[in-house]
Amino acid sequence: MLAPKNIKYRIPHQSRLNGSASSGRFVSFGNYGIQSIQQVWFTSRQIETSRRILIRYVRRNGKLWIRIFPDKIVTRRPAETRIGSCKGRLNYWVAIICSGQMLFEFSGISKQVARQATRIVSSKLQFKVRFIKKF
Repeated sequence: MLAPKNIKYRIPHQSRLNGSASSGRFVSFGNYGIQSIQQVWFTSRQIETSRRILIRYVRRNGKLWIRIFPDKIVTRRPAETRIGSCKGRLNYWVAIICSGQMLFEFSGISKQVARQATRIVSSKLQFKVRFIKKF
């Protein structure tokens, strides 16, 4: 699973989901892409699951680019602990996704195969995504 090697602060402040993506909205590297429609926290496990599905369709002929990286910590406190004392331990890593942000890009495959891969990946995710073609 994806996670940063070094972080500046051990447990950062909690952030909010608001606004849309100002950069990273268009297909830059490949011919086709998967773009988010909603704002969401995308976990490293979800990224890995999506990557495995897309690798099956891209195979040897194509190339896959992952345009996101999980760089935010989500903490959890153990069950039945008293209030106070600390924030909690690291539970998992997430990438903060704004609406309109490009998630994955791929090239070297036909448009039909790319659409089918996007449909299967979208069924595994808990938020809405759409298929984008390079202009």
